[in-house]
Amino acid sequence: MTPMRQRPRSLPRGRGLFSPIRSHVAQRPWAGPILALATVVNAGAVGYRLAEGWDWGDCYWMVLITLSTLGFSDEHTQLIHTGGRIVTALLLVGGLVVVQQTIQKLLELTNSGYFRRIRQRRYREQLQRSMNQHVILCGYGRMGREIADQLIGENIRLLVVENDSDRIEEAQQRGLMVLQGDATLDETLEEAGIHRCRALVAALPSNASNLYVILSARGLAPGARLIARSDSEEAEGKLRLAGADQVVSPYVAGGRAMAATALRPLAVTFMDLLAGSDCEVDEFLLSERPDDLGDLNGASLSELQLGRRSGALVLAIRNPAASQLSTGAPEPLIANPGGDVRLGPGQLLVVMGSKQQLQRFGDLLGPALADVKNMPA
Repeated sequence: MTPMRQRPRSLPRGRGLFSPIRSHVAQRPWAGPILALATVVNAGAVGYRLAEGWDWGDCYWMVLITLSTLGFSDEHTQLIHTGGRIVTALLLVGGLVVVQQTIQKLLELTNSGYFRRIRQRRYREQLQRSMNQHVILCGYGRMGREIADQLIGENIRLLVVENDSDRIEEAQQRGLMVLQGDATLDETLEEAGIHRCRALVAALPSNASNLYVILSARGLAPGARLIARSDSEEAEGKLRLAGADQVVSPYVAGGRAMAATALRPLAVTFMDLLAGSDCEVDEFLLSERPDDLGDLNGASLSELQLGRRSGALVLAIRNPAASQLSTGAPEPLIANPGGDVRLGPGQLLVVMGSKQQLQRFGDLLGPALADVKNMPA
């Protein structure tokens, strides 16, 4: 019984030996014309080499003056033989067609915005590689410009996400990194580095747009710090439900600042001076696991001497919501805590000091520290 002869496997339709070349040309539409032009140039140089015996420099020089139709006259053109004339004629007929098609194709790609899209893609890839622990600012309007000025003054890495061409140009003229796109879309936030950012600020002029940004950002990065702008109490509630950590109303904040200036001008002046110094306010979040705290769990501030050992000042301590429910603590925030206040899992410590002092404070907490979220003073 003779074995069955297996049929040779045929290539799938549309694929073959030249399919990689077709795929390469499809991804890079300029590759075909450039490849055809390079083939004509090298074929012409080989033709002159075989027909006239010139060196390669003279061969390529002859191809250049032939394809460009300059027609320079030199010793080679005067001594050219029949074979060289045939090569020249073929270059004039075929080469000019290829040159014309190449120029036409490049102009079409330029007019269609192909090269501009290539530059934008490379710019976005560079952003993805370089941006880390930065602040994403969605919107560069009047409020966005003020936010950018404050962050730049604190030497914070900033990435602006904007879709308006005039605002993009204004931000770029000030030397800011700008990502053109719709901040409400998930792909735009992913390109902006939402998973690696320090915080995201939604400062778009519309409450609905800010709500979409917060919803998208919270879904992509559950642990990201999100701050949103709001124009009303109703919008503030919806933004907090969507996942915003902080909601700021420019009208409420402006009114509070004006009232504070009228009632406590020295305190407001002190905060302005503090913002312009090297002093910062940081938030240190303790782990929710008691084992991570070790000896810190249940220890008082006077026993730990964190302020004396680091030089930083503990401004406030916020107890976790679960601890408030179980212990019945009347106030979630303990301002100006005394030495008898004890540390526990899930607490948030608000600390003021220089960068070096805050670094020492974080080192003293060690494994007990779950996260550090910096915010300018």
